[in-house]
Amino acid sequence: MLTIHAAPLVLPVGAAAVADGAVVVDGDRIAAIGPYEEVAAAYPAARVRRWPGLIAPGLRQDRARELLTRCYHPDPREADELGELPLWGEDFERLAATMDATRRAGSVRRGLQRMLRHGTTHVAGPFGADDPALRTAVARSGLVVQVAPSPPLPVREGVPDLDPFVAGGDLARTAGGPLTVGGRADLAVFDVPDEAALYGDGPRPCVATVLAGRLVHRAR
Repeated sequence: MLTIHAAPLVLPVGAAAVADGAVVVDGDRIAAIGPYEEVAAAYPAARVRRWPGLIAPGLRQDRARELLTRCYHPDPREADELGELPLWGEDFERLAATMDATRRAGSVRRGLQRMLRHGTTHVAGPFGADDPALRTAVARSGLVVQVAPSPPLPVREGVPDLDPFVAGGDLARTAGGPLTVGGRADLAVFDVPDEAALYGDGPRPCVATVLAGRLVHRAR
């Protein structure tokens, strides 16, 4: 089914920004990018999803392995005891000492889901044969595994953050790839007014993530 994702701003990366723009998704591919009025006229039968803020390419999480293997992502039922944020360092090690395979798998699954809520559609790999359960979980999530950038971004000390922008890269460096006609439909929608608002310490709420054409996250 054809879907038009429209927003006040579309940032394709590698091409000019489009004000009052839209991205047409056909299956798992991008069929068109352009001003909403032109796109809507060309695809009158398409379903329209209107978003606040801006549409950008899906993001790449460069610290995915750490987030999935060196952090514990609490179950919502554990929030009173463990909180809601990933547990890292000594807190993680205490849990890991008695963690069975089922609990670890649940943490990995929740970690992947929480990456999607931050606009992540790509993760830096590879995930090798040394951990087949992790590799299978990543494959089932639909996230694209990419080789980490060269040279890599500086890694901050401490807890790896679910927000890929915390690593300090701009959109071109943090995106999994540009939005292009014929390319895979991996989108992240942020309720911010412009690209500059994606950086720094201010809030950058991700209101939707589209993975290979599928809406896999939508903020309530």
